[in-house]
Amino acid sequence: MTTERRHLEIAGLVQGVGFRPFVYRLARDFGLCGWVSNDTRGVRLEVQGERRSILEFVQRLQTDKPAHASISSLFSEIIPLQQESDFSIRPSAAGARPSATLLPDLAPCDDCLRELFDPADRRYRYPFTNCSHCGPRFSIVERLPYDRANTSMKDFPLCAACQREYADPLDRRFHAEPNACPACGPELTLSDAQGRALARGDAALLQAVQAVDTGRIVALKSVGGFQLLVDAANAAAVSRLRQRKQRPHKPFALLYPDIESVQRDCHVSALEKSLLSMAERPIVLLSARPQARLRIARGVAPRNPDLGIMLPCSPLHYLLMAELGRPLVATSGNLSGEPICRDNREAPARLGAIADLFLWHNRPITRPLDDSVVRVIDGRETILRRARGFAPRPLALPRTLGGGDMLAVGGDVKNAPAVARDNTVYLGPHIGDLEHCAALVAFEQAIADLKAFYQCAPQRVVCDLHPGYVSSRWARRQRARAIGTQHHVAHLFSCMAEHDYVGPALGICWDGTGYGADGVIRGGEFLSWDGDGRVRHVGNLRAFPLPGGEAAIRTPRRQAAGLLYTTFGSAVFAAEYMSENFSPTERAVLARMLERRINTPLCTSGGRLFDGVAALLDPQLAVSFEGQAAMGLEFAARDSHTDRDYPFALRESGDHWTLDWAPMIAALLGDGARGVSAAERAAVFHNTLARMMLAVAAKAGHEHVFLSGGVFQNRRLTETAARLLRHNGFRVHCHRQVPPNDGGIALGQICYAACMDACGSSMDEGGALCV
Repeated sequence: MTTERRHLEIAGLVQGVGFRPFVYRLARDFGLCGWVSNDTRGVRLEVQGERRSILEFVQRLQTDKPAHASISSLFSEIIPLQQESDFSIRPSAAGARPSATLLPDLAPCDDCLRELFDPADRRYRYPFTNCSHCGPRFSIVERLPYDRANTSMKDFPLCAACQREYADPLDRRFHAEPNACPACGPELTLSDAQGRALARGDAALLQAVQAVDTGRIVALKSVGGFQLLVDAANAAAVSRLRQRKQRPHKPFALLYPDIESVQRDCHVSALEKSLLSMAERPIVLLSARPQARLRIARGVAPRNPDLGIMLPCSPLHYLLMAELGRPLVATSGNLSGEPICRDNREAPARLGAIADLFLWHNRPITRPLDDSVVRVIDGRETILRRARGFAPRPLALPRTLGGGDMLAVGGDVKNAPAVARDNTVYLGPHIGDLEHCAALVAFEQAIADLKAFYQCAPQRVVCDLHPGYVSSRWARRQRARAIGTQHHVAHLFSCMAEHDYVGPALGICWDGTGYGADGVIRGGEFLSWDGDGRVRHVGNLRAFPLPGGEAAIRTPRRQAAGLLYTTFGSAVFAAEYMSENFSPTERAVLARMLERRINTPLCTSGGRLFDGVAALLDPQLAVSFEGQAAMGLEFAARDSHTDRDYPFALRESGDHWTLDWAPMIAALLGDGARGVSAAERAAVFHNTLARMMLAVAAKAGHEHVFLSGGVFQNRRLTETAARLLRHNGFRVHCHRQVPPNDGGIALGQICYAACMDACGSSMDEGGALCV
């Protein structure tokens, strides 16, 4: 028999998932002695015993690991034998630069749910029950290593019973840092809109249920911040919430009690069912059945055939839904556009004019975390908002990349920053739009958190080239060197980083707005990356004017006017569309603006093209949130399965191609004059855009094509384009782990900078080649 001792270091998602007790039990099963400990890099351990047993032990570490654990690396070396007869769990080690991965917040496991509803259990109806396999993580941690003293649970000393569980390696609550019970843990309170307490404990929960039953708005302190709850069937309550929240049209998310009730109201595929039930508990966008409208007020999702649905993400949510047994609106606790509210002290001031009551607790939330949003696109899940449940899971850059510490600040819309160490990118959660002061505070906190968790000292800060962005101005004020990256280049490299690819590629990057140094608002771009340090701008949609600039973006028929003027010239002002939808004064003003180019910036934006076409189909269309017009156009196309497309022109100038959509606009109007339905025209429009993409891809000559930008949140367009490109021999890659919208560009900013480093190219030169 050969006896040896091995030292192992394991990195990955191995803290807060019950990994140490798993190692402890496994070592004892194999009769091994030694120890295991958390450290700032992950888990390290030493085992001693028969060599054959150690080898099998190491294999089982990887194959039998806890459900939420993942191992990114395992280092093993033989070390000298020691006099030892037992296996122990040692206190966490500190001192080295942290690299352990923090686990996101996870929904209750089955064991905790059984206890929650077992009258004989001491945690019966306790809304903060958890164990090593579930519960809050990222929302309560203050620093690494992940120990109770480093979380917001440090102010809740364990009672004797909880301490016994916490100290027993054979208990599933061994070192479950948020471990608590009614005797020693956080407590619920129900308060009025001014913050005055009305009830505590289970009585608070039951009174909140009664309030929802009677149509009142309850602000619930959830895992990562406050949610606003109302009865989804109560039209008056939903309308009142919209008015108070200043959110006239954007759909509200719904909380359902169980998967069966979701299937009653929505079409749910096997993949969508698994997404709803996953421990991350995202909001999943689903197609509603007709009968859902009998139970869900129309004001929940006006003119929208989809519903955004989630299942309970915490014991508190399970208890609420067990009492109510029906869907609730569960929307972010904020005014429209602001970041989610998370703090008890600020809640009455920020939400007191919206909520009638507060159901909150005294466990601090260390950072705001909104609900994540997922949609199935092209047969796979696509994250549209990466927040609770997914942040701060890291992504590895392609193996050929990596270098010093780096910070990427993302953009100003759907902001989500990131830091990089070597070839690992740690992605911060969704912040929101940085035009609000509260969002800027959350942005700075998120960056400080990421740098502190991983003791990252960035020498470079990568930002968008847009000189007016709040994030770009912030980056240029830092001591680290600021580097600008063109917006659509960041989109392309974000998608490439997801797919572990840095070779030659074509990026089709379509969105609403991206900075162009030539003064054109970019957003319908084709980028060619040679894999060796050079990005070329090889194509775009034909530019058209936006009369009134920002006013045109808020009024889609102005964008339609810009499309018509570009297509038909000045004669359009006497055309039927203009005379029916603009007053004589408005037509005169538009004519002067367009003909003299007064406050009419040019754009190549795919998002604006969608808006303009949506207004051609529905001239009375008004928008109150980003993407509303484009969503309406996508929904309209659902009722048509035509494979027809409209004509367009591909114009070449040297090695650059311009997609001229004017023939498409003329044909679309002709269809309308002949009485072709709006559904078919919307579908043909989508088909035509896919054909346009294929036309440029065929010219560019790259095998790999990456689709990125907010336009590719559109399921109809993405699937049509991907199918057409694949049919013609291209390898198509879409976003999965980070959003196709601006929530994913921080990853792309880092990946592009790392690629330029690897190629020995100047970032300044690389940026200039792309605008």
